[in-house]
Amino acid sequence: MGERWASARRQYAYAVVLIRELVATDFRMKYQSSVLGYVWSLLRPFFMFAIMYAFFGIFLGTGNGIPHYSSYLLLGILLWNFFAEVTGQGVQSVVAQASMLRKIHFPKYVIVLSVSVTALINLAISFIVLGVFMVTLGADVRWASFLVILLVAELALLAIGMSFFLSALYVKFRDASYIWEIALQAGFYVTPVFYVMSFVQAKSLFVAAVLMSNPIAQVIQDARYLMITKQTTVTEDVFSTGWYRLVPIATDLVVAALSIWYFKRQAPLFAEAV
Repeated sequence: MGERWASARRQYAYAVVLIRELVATDFRMKYQSSVLGYVWSLLRPFFMFAIMYAFFGIFLGTGNGIPHYSSYLLLGILLWNFFAEVTGQGVQSVVAQASMLRKIHFPKYVIVLSVSVTALINLAISFIVLGVFMVTLGADVRWASFLVILLVAELALLAIGMSFFLSALYVKFRDASYIWEIALQAGFYVTPVFYVMSFVQAKSLFVAAVLMSNPIAQVIQDARYLMITKQTTVTEDVFSTGWYRLVPIATDLVVAALSIWYFKRQAPLFAEAV
């Protein structure tokens, strides 16, 4: 029993070291020839926010009646970008390490996890900027806001699970990246990132229920409820019972479990297939 425990600890330590090195290498390769370097990781979502706020918030008045709509919108963009970054980068992550797979024997899951860790670092720093942004605009920052960590963990479970599946699928079917890119574009519009769920609910309760069954929508709306305003529409406002809150969570667990199973099944074949 002692030897098994020691072996497990060594494998865990080895995996942590590999993830750390892969993350560090990714940062160096991505920003080595850039003047602003890592700052670009922060600028992209904030440029996206500025454009969307100008069009939807000011020109169309989408956020009328929503306190601190600018923070409301920015939070939605940051959470969606995290999911898109983890899955979008995760699709090709295994194939991108083809030379490493052929030369070194190591746990394949560290490749996918390294991409996820990079995205989590970007999200954590973006959340710090969001906090400063909210305080500057006079938003009421509550202690309950720290519970958003649990929601990020829920979103990370879904994103990492999808990355395991997509990365293994891409090894066999290179069309997977193009299909997922289209899926992300569609997902952006069926997720309440820039529009307000209460507006959808007023138009069609059925459509609102379908949209809120989306685990990403549930996370974004709950995060807004905790951090921005209690006027945010959450699961209990759409469904007649709070038990429906378990639907998105159950979806996360099922997707993660099936994806990890598929990845483990395909992992022994990666070195030959890539």
